[in-house]
Amino acid sequence: MLVAVYGVFALAAGARAVVQLSTRFAEAPVAYLLSALAAAVYVVATVALARDGRRTALAAIIVELVGVLVVGTLSLADPASFPDETVWSAYGRGYLFIPLVLPVAGLLWLRRQQRVAPR
Repeated sequence: MLVAVYGVFALAAGARAVVQLSTRFAEAPVAYLLSALAAAVYVVATVALARDGRRTALAAIIVELVGVLVVGTLSLADPASFPDETVWSAYGRGYLFIPLVLPVAGLLWLRRQQRVAPR
């Protein structure tokens, strides 16, 4: 289920970034490039989780968590810097806060898998 949610977010963030970058780049380049970064992180996390690449998945999920916390905080503290929303703006408000919850769920899942895996 987690891999499917990451896959959906990879597609959603990727499609959003492609449309934004190709049609309105000049309006908010930083926001749109951050959406593209989010999409790339979701793709890496999806592939790593699907292929049991724990180290890569962990790195991608940590980048995702840091990204959503930093971009979320900056977008609320300085809204003028973000004239349009990114996937991570306001901690993912435009996506029902799933971008904030998803990396936490991913980290918990990886931790659980580590405990279950034979040593």
